[in-house]
Amino acid sequence: MNNKNVETQEGDITLVLGGTGKTGRRIAERLTELGVPVRIGSRSGTPRFDWEDQSTWAAALENVRAVYIAFYPDLAVPGATTAIRSLCDLAVKRGVSQLVLLSGRGEEEAQNCEQIVQNSGADWTILRTSWFCQNFSEGFMQELILSGEVALPVGSGKEPFIDVDDIAEVAVVALTEDGHSGQLYELTGPRLLTFTEAVEEIAKATNRKVQYMQISPEVFSSAMAEQGVPSDAIWLMNYLFTTVLDGRNSYLTDGVKRALGREPRDFSGYVQNAATNGAWQ
Repeated sequence: MNNKNVETQEGDITLVLGGTGKTGRRIAERLTELGVPVRIGSRSGTPRFDWEDQSTWAAALENVRAVYIAFYPDLAVPGATTAIRSLCDLAVKRGVSQLVLLSGRGEEEAQNCEQIVQNSGADWTILRTSWFCQNFSEGFMQELILSGEVALPVGSGKEPFIDVDDIAEVAVVALTEDGHSGQLYELTGPRLLTFTEAVEEIAKATNRKVQYMQISPEVFSSAMAEQGVPSDAIWLMNYLFTTVLDGRNSYLTDGVKRALGREPRDFSGYVQNAATNGAWQ
């Protein structure tokens, strides 16, 4: 594949929305290493970008060629489709020619957002991903593992956990190489695992006593509320755990291989790397 022109010039910036998050952080780092001018789209960025404040969008899009779109908190939340449509419309009006969307499997709302991006008038690539491996080591699930008990409203359905580094690499080639426009890459890991099996692998690799326990959505909600988690965040987590992870996505895809020409990273490799880097110490 031929690399796109990455020389710094006006109108050649890549805006990485969610640029401090799990995928955005890794994408921004890789693009910078390639010499691509990057702008971090976040509430702490300069200029600031806030999904809830459209007055911040125009400045963030100035002199931007391509946008990596990671919507916060999730494409499943009410209002996501409206926000994605408004962003795409503004981006195209301001000269953005390429959009790469981070999407989710088995989410009707996410697929609606994909359609908006596909109809935007810009070149597009969709990254429809499974559950992140890194959710176990970055965020509240890390705390659950450290506590020795991972209690969630997820049953025995199997999930092909995807390494976020694979997502980042696919996003980078989509943003910097020819041949990825108009592609929908459904990204999964190479193996199906239950949450019980995933936690067991982490316990074995870290030599820690960690067990998984399925609890009801009601018990989970009550526990989160007692910890001061906002009600809308509790609703979203329950939706993801009980709907997206109900087994509907218990199959593998070849998206990583199609995009990168190699097999995806296995969950065991992620666990070993995370353990070596002190994720669960």
